[in-house]
Amino acid sequence: MQSVVAEMRKVAAMSAAPREISDVRKAWKEANLAPLWENAKAHRPAPPPAAGYLWSWDKIRPLITAAIEVASPEAVERRVLQLVPPIPECQDEQQTSRTLAANIQILLPGEKARPHRHTMNALRFVLEGSGAATIVDGKSCPMEEGDLILTPAWTWHEHVHQGSGPIIWLDALDVPFQQYMGTGAFQPGPVAEMPETVADAAFAVANVVPDTSYATRDYSPVFRYPYASTSAAVAAAPPARDGSRRVRYVNPLTGGPVMSLLDCYLLRFGSTPTQPRRVSGSAICFAAAGSGRSTIGDTEIEWQKNDIFSIPHWTRASHRATRGDATLFMVTDDEVMRRLELWREEP
Repeated sequence: MQSVVAEMRKVAAMSAAPREISDVRKAWKEANLAPLWENAKAHRPAPPPAAGYLWSWDKIRPLITAAIEVASPEAVERRVLQLVPPIPECQDEQQTSRTLAANIQILLPGEKARPHRHTMNALRFVLEGSGAATIVDGKSCPMEEGDLILTPAWTWHEHVHQGSGPIIWLDALDVPFQQYMGTGAFQPGPVAEMPETVADAAFAVANVVPDTSYATRDYSPVFRYPYASTSAAVAAAPPARDGSRRVRYVNPLTGGPVMSLLDCYLLRFGSTPTQPRRVSGSAICFAAAGSGRSTIGDTEIEWQKNDIFSIPHWTRASHRATRGDATLFMVTDDEVMRRLELWREEP
C-alpha cells in the first residue's frame, strides 16, 4: 500500500511542472478565481469600534430653517436632512450607521408629502411642533411632540399638516441594511391595494387584544405610540439591569418588536451612571427630556433636550443625567442581530 501511495505522489509531482506565479494568477483571474491566502482582507481582525457622534440641536436647528427656505415637498418628495457622521464609510454611503439611516424631516402648515411605500421599515419620532398627521395604510396618526409613528415595510404612508407652525421629526430607517442585502424597493402613489387595518381602540384595554389574523404580519397593528402614555409607563417601570428605567415599544399582538427589523426603547435615568454595556447592535438616541452625559467607547458626549447621538456596533455605552432625570428615545437594529443569531450583550 505504501509503495502505491509513493508512486502516486511521484506521478503527481512529475505532472505539476513549474509555472510562473504570474501566469497562474492570470489563469485564476480569467476563471474568476482568487487565492484566499493573498487576500489582504481575509481573516483580518474586526476594526475597532467607531466613535459615537453628536448632532447638537443648537447647531442644526438654524440649518433646518435653511432647508425650509430652499426645498419644498412638491419638488423633492420629502424635505429631509440626513444625519451623516464624519466617518468615511458613512460619508460614502450617506448613512448614520452600518445598518441605520436617521434623518430630520420638516413639514410646514398646509403642506403635504405625497403617498408612497417601500420595503424599508421606517419610523417617525416628533421633535418639535404639532398639528400634522401621518396616514399609514389609510389610518390617520396625529403627530404630537414625543409621539412615535410607525410606517412599516410596504405600508402606504403620507404626511399632511393642518397645524399652525412647522413640525419637525426624526426619521429612522433600515435603508443601509436593505441596500446591502439588495432588497430595497420603492413604489410611488397613487395608493393601490390598500390593506385592512385595526382601530387603535381595539387595543385600548390593557391585557386584552382582538382575535385577528393581523398577528401574522411582521409589524404592530398600532402605528401611533403617544408620548404621554409611554412616558407614564417608563415612570412606573422597575429598574432594568443597567439601572435605568426602560420600556420597549412592542407589537401588542406578539409582545415582540414594533417592526421586524427596528426595535425601539424609552429610557429614563438620574445622576447615577447606568451600568456600562455593549451589544452587537447599533443605536440612534434622541434626548426627549432633560440633559446628560453619555460615555460611548472612549468618548464622552454631553447632550441636552432635542440633541441626537449615535452608538455604533459593539461599543460600550453608559448614560447619566446632569440635572434631575433625563429621558432618551432609542431606535436600534438589535432585532436584526437577533434574527441573524448574531446578538451579543456584554455588561
